[in-house]
Amino acid sequence: MIRAHILDLAMQVLRAQLSDVPRIAALVGRYWEFENLSGFDQHRVEKHIASLLALPEHGACWIAERSGVVAGYIIAVYVFSLEHGGVMAEIDEFFVSPEFRSAGTGKTLLLRCEDDMRSMGIGQVQLQIGVTNIHARNFYERHGYALRSGYALLEKPLSPA
Repeated sequence: MIRAHILDLAMQVLRAQLSDVPRIAALVGRYWEFENLSGFDQHRVEKHIASLLALPEHGACWIAERSGVVAGYIIAVYVFSLEHGGVMAEIDEFFVSPEFRSAGTGKTLLLRCEDDMRSMGIGQVQLQIGVTNIHARNFYERHGYALRSGYALLEKPLSPA
């Protein structure tokens, strides 16, 4: 318990900057591998993260850093919602490297992200998790997230015009 507290003091959670893009993209690769997502391309991911950071009205990225190492990241995107009275957020990706888990990294990263969004007037945040990812679901439920009763996510890929 004392060791985890000491680690928390050594951790910083920061809004990502363009200079962080290569380190974030490398961690995205680890996340996609963890989730068995295909199609990771470092250059393409770096380009997309840089595009997001250049347009802060579209979203943001936060990183947790310990001793100069990016331990985790959250990418949130913003969308307008009549139902929720304005801009809301969706956590697009959230990953903490396994070696930094169970020491408060994810909690601290999530709380900072939520605090920043709250200060921007965002009143609702949502996310998607794999139905078999019980650890993630338990983590989110401990932090106040709940299934939206009566709703399911549908998607449709659009081919380029």
